[in-house]
Amino acid sequence: MTAPPATENAALKPPLHVLMAGPRGFCAGVDRAIKIVEQAIQKFGAPVYVRHEIVHNKFVVETLETQGAIFVEELDEVPPDAPVVFSAHGVPKSVPAEARRRNMLYLDATCPLVSKVHREAERHQAAGRHILLIGHEGHPEVIGTMGQLPEGTATLVETVEDAEAVQPPEGALAFTTQTTLSVDDTAEIVATLQRRFPHLVGPGKEDICYATTNRQAAVKEIAARSELVVVVGAPNSSNSVRLREVAERAGCPRAVMVQRGRDLDPALADGVSVLGLTAGASAPEVLVDEVLDRLRERFTVTTEEVVVAVEDITFRVPPMQRPGR
Repeated sequence: MTAPPATENAALKPPLHVLMAGPRGFCAGVDRAIKIVEQAIQKFGAPVYVRHEIVHNKFVVETLETQGAIFVEELDEVPPDAPVVFSAHGVPKSVPAEARRRNMLYLDATCPLVSKVHREAERHQAAGRHILLIGHEGHPEVIGTMGQLPEGTATLVETVEDAEAVQPPEGALAFTTQTTLSVDDTAEIVATLQRRFPHLVGPGKEDICYATTNRQAAVKEIAARSELVVVVGAPNSSNSVRLREVAERAGCPRAVMVQRGRDLDPALADGVSVLGLTAGASAPEVLVDEVLDRLRERFTVTTEEVVVAVEDITFRVPPMQRPGR
């Protein structure tokens, strides 16, 4: 018995309409951080060391490793004369101070919007305000922001329950936030803090970054029409995890996260007519394409772009030189 022609095979595949969230994937801060590593390798030659994952995406990290990047967790793992890049999440002040002490060639790839939060926290502290930092304990961005301040001048608030229970020292108060949080959750935490502390000072402009806000708005839009949402992102990527949570809260019956196409079981979409697809700010578009190709193995896929915002923000790559020299 001869196999049916390819066109007939395609006709046998059930249809699947995929709503593509826009914007999705790389943000300006991630793009800048990756370019800093790539240009450092071009200028100084391999290897270039990177303290912590430059962004939270395994594919990106592995791609940079093939170009000559070596990822480490602490500066003491970096040879004395080797270049080192600090990740997009930001670092405590002690890290560049140690790099200067050791006369190291270092480049800071901290996202400018994270740096804005750092300067904001410093201004509040200098004005004598105790800072309530809304964020996730242990996340590199939170560690970096806390590390801008003297010990005891900031308190971490993770949940509404924390906001109800926190007992900061008497005196002036301010709040700031991690840039990659759930917009809705953070609004609830802030409202709770403002109710308890009416004179709480907030940021001049929202700390949750434009990319996080836009991607969450886009996933809400597709989740309302989807039976399943797939988020491309890493499990340690805060903004990617938030996208999955936002999709579920927006009414989508199921939301899953995968790192790349090969991780997706296309059978998850059996019986689904409309699927939503998005990607965290540290996931490149090639991984979205992988997921689409994976789905095409089982379905006849049509796609529709659902755009809620157009992003044209770029951040300049700093000059490749030895800071502080």
